[in-house]
Amino acid sequence: MEARFQIFLILLAVLAGTAVLARRLNIAPAILLMVAGIALAFVPGMPSVELPPELVLLVVLPPLIYSAGVAMSWREFKYSLRPIILLAVGCVIFTAFAVAAATHYLIGLPWSVGFLLGAIVAPPDVVAPLAIARKLGLPRRMLVVLEGEGLANDATALILYRFAVVAITTGTFSLSKATGTFLAIVACEVLFGIAVGWVSLRARHYARDPQVEITLSLITPYLAYWVPEHSGGSGVIATVACGLYMSWNGPLWISAATRLQGVFFWNLIIYLIEGLLFLLTGFQMRSILERSKAFPLDDILWVIALVVAIIIVARFAWTYPAIYVPRWISANLRARDPAPSWRWTFILSFTGVRGAVSLAAALALPFALESGDAFPYRDLILFVAFGVIIVTLIGLGLTLPLVVRWLGVAKTARAEYRAEHESEIAARREALDAALKSLDAITEDRNLSDEVVRLLRARHEIRTTQLPDSLDPDHHDVSVTGTALTRELIADERKFIHGLLRDGKITDEVRRRIERDLDLEEASLANREYRPTSL
Repeated sequence: MEARFQIFLILLAVLAGTAVLARRLNIAPAILLMVAGIALAFVPGMPSVELPPELVLLVVLPPLIYSAGVAMSWREFKYSLRPIILLAVGCVIFTAFAVAAATHYLIGLPWSVGFLLGAIVAPPDVVAPLAIARKLGLPRRMLVVLEGEGLANDATALILYRFAVVAITTGTFSLSKATGTFLAIVACEVLFGIAVGWVSLRARHYARDPQVEITLSLITPYLAYWVPEHSGGSGVIATVACGLYMSWNGPLWISAATRLQGVFFWNLIIYLIEGLLFLLTGFQMRSILERSKAFPLDDILWVIALVVAIIIVARFAWTYPAIYVPRWISANLRARDPAPSWRWTFILSFTGVRGAVSLAAALALPFALESGDAFPYRDLILFVAFGVIIVTLIGLGLTLPLVVRWLGVAKTARAEYRAEHESEIAARREALDAALKSLDAITEDRNLSDEVVRLLRARHEIRTTQLPDSLDPDHHDVSVTGTALTRELIADERKFIHGLLRDGKITDEVRRRIERDLDLEEASLANREYRPTSL
């Protein structure tokens, strides 16, 4: 136990150090974490650390999917539902069949084994490409499609994976039955996820205690995931539906105190989960290499190269027709949602990074068939899945920024970012005007003293003057200068308050209350700060 805890502390230290290094090198942390995990695996004296597949599929995946669903806008998800489904369902199935056909005809794998391998490597990861894409400042619609695809494609792949495992272990498969089962799973999980979200919101609202509410929020994704997963489904769709329901309905049911503490809690949880997941994925290199000794290295590398090429080509081959063909067929769709440029589609096709879910699915393969024979090609599938993750994460992850700069797509994102902040300023002003009208109505209806009304109006005027008139460069420079000076003044206040504490003029409790107000003001400055997207 002590040795495992020491390894855990080492991983946390590496996680923190790698995050700092990635920020300095301007590289996605997931890439460096994977490389660091591989390097740690071969450190002399470092014990081998196995990544239990149930840890990823049952413990790690639910909060990742749930938090992404909560962070996503239901309106944007609904608007982009067609491309999301085409990628999360259509592209995954197409890629799985492409891998099965290529490995069957070029390598000689049985169709069932090839389809199983295809189901494992078909779903792109949601964590690494989104982190890279946000850092590059890609257009908002593209980020929504990528995030929506990443949320739903694991469900498609895991259902296909289960069908393939059953077909291999039992030797039977029915396409019509599998299709009906797939549709039933999707419908039932959507309804169950919404029901879990409904119950969770009302339980949290009834609790009215931030600690209890945050605890319930941690339970919610596991309830949404585990029940369908143990009932023969995937659990992913239910967790996505639950997260989207919470995203749309949560603001009116969750208190401000819970929201402020919950954001910090979930940001820390997701940061640790994602970082440790990539580290542990890289850590598997040594044990996987030991298992692969039964196969010639040249053959394994050839299979990895073939599968990587197939999944990259298959994504391009599917994405371009999926985006443009429906618009060629439907004039209404073409008018309502014009086709994006080929550059937009190229980058969407290029972000096919695979992640830990593929490795967990490979690790979860049974060791034996129902007949007692060894599961065919298990070690080969495991090593190929790991190789695909490394090649796509490092190869595509490092080249994606170059492709984005070459195509100049971030220019569109900068314009979107500016328009978004202009609409934010307008919304804030309209909200303050509505609040002022409410204050006037309250003043007429209630017997308020002049001092109370004057205090409320002063607060309103202060908040109004803090808003910039526009985001043009001159006003932006003034805003930046004012923000920097405000931070200096807040720092001076902190020093003065600390001096009063040292001199015994105030208590620690008083100091904490004052510091909390200063922290909230500084956080508010960061929240309002305008940061133009740049490469």
